[in-house]
Amino acid sequence: MTTLKIDFVSDIACPWCAVGLGSLEQALVRLDGEVQADLHFQPFELNPHMPPGGQDLGEHLTQKYGSTAEQQAQIRQTIADRGAEVGFEFHPGGRGRVYNTFNAHRLLHWAEGQGYGSQHALKKAFLQAYQGRAECVEDPEVLLAGVAAAGLDVAAAREVLDSDAHTAEVRERQQFYAQAGIRSVPAVIINDRHLISGGQPVEVFEQALRRIASGDVN
Repeated sequence: MTTLKIDFVSDIACPWCAVGLGSLEQALVRLDGEVQADLHFQPFELNPHMPPGGQDLGEHLTQKYGSTAEQQAQIRQTIADRGAEVGFEFHPGGRGRVYNTFNAHRLLHWAEGQGYGSQHALKKAFLQAYQGRAECVEDPEVLLAGVAAAGLDVAAAREVLDSDAHTAEVRERQQFYAQAGIRSVPAVIINDRHLISGGQPVEVFEQALRRIASGDVN
């Protein structure tokens, strides 16, 4: 069995990241016995300058992309359909507001050192909170509820939030991927070399991972 290092560069503010993660997970299930994943979640902020309190989602999307309410509803339905295909249920009305996610990234960096699978579990808990239940992910108590749902140490996580722990490390990783040319997420990087961009279908991940594992790529 081949072990592949997978860096999943993403933001919990990105609905397509929930779709992409679900597709990747299902692809790895299909490849069980062929491929083993050494999975790491790397930080990317879609809205690094979002102030406290966030911004109405519709207003934000109109300002950022020029989209209408009708277009936004259509895209939301497309994302919901794609999410359903990979077992992720989005909140029917969308996220409601857009929030700063830097503290979530700090906790995800912390979780990477908390044992095998901890970071993955926390990432999923945060995606469920934000994309699945439209909760305010700038609220420390919402983040700590995610920590508890992932089975991690809430007291230790609170200490992280109450300090500037992991700030420099997260900034450094963000800068690394920005300098590497990552401009949109999810960006799934295999063995520090091969890039799979966007919330691709399960089959795309499955075929790409199988080819990389077999060495059938340049």
